[in-house]
Amino acid sequence: MQASNQIRESISRVVALRQKVVDQPDLALALHTVKHMQALRFSGTYQDLLHSASYAACANFFLEELYSAKDFAERDAQFARIAGALERTFPQQVVATAVALAELHNLTEELDLAMALNWQLQPGVSQAQAYVLTWRAVGRREDRLRQLNTVLEIGQELGRLTRKPGLHFMLKMMRKPAQLAGLGALQNFLESGFNHFAELARNKGTVSSFLDTVKARESALLDRLFDAPAAACATELSQTLASVPAGKA
Repeated sequence: MQASNQIRESISRVVALRQKVVDQPDLALALHTVKHMQALRFSGTYQDLLHSASYAACANFFLEELYSAKDFAERDAQFARIAGALERTFPQQVVATAVALAELHNLTEELDLAMALNWQLQPGVSQAQAYVLTWRAVGRREDRLRQLNTVLEIGQELGRLTRKPGLHFMLKMMRKPAQLAGLGALQNFLESGFNHFAELARNKGTVSSFLDTVKARESALLDRLFDAPAAACATELSQTLASVPAGKA
């Protein structure tokens, strides 16, 4: 399948998933709660990287673009609209990264909606307890691993793209045309991702070190969410959420 069609199909599925919560305020609230808790959890798990001189920019990029609770509808629409031009204009590595991002977004929305549909917040149950119970009710361990591996692959590819001659100049030259064409959100993602990883890549081994840290922490978290005693897992999650500074909540 052509890359442009893969992007359009992934975004089309995301739009369909979003439609499921329209006119369902309880489901919309559960979905927002799940996404917000996940963003806070990332902030808590990576406080050291988010405040690191070396890794803060990339950690914030991951938080804002891959783990945040913000609405990506504008970027999605732009992605679908520019899919054909993206395939014609950019090197294959950039196109592959765009395809991976679209497919990751689709999988993430699927899993988040499944969590929302199974949300088990009841009287006397904390949000952390509800999250663990819901996670186990949804299951889909292989999909969770695929989600993590895709995040890591996107990071690895962004790191490799920084070594491609002329690509940074091409992205800068596209800035004004992209804004005029109403593609600012997509342009910002591509350019900021490139810039953050280019900065990180100036020091040999830092991209690998950053991604290895993400892999180790997220893999350990997945194992605990599926296998550790539920009460202990909920306590640990509560502590992680509570560790996030008030201004970030």
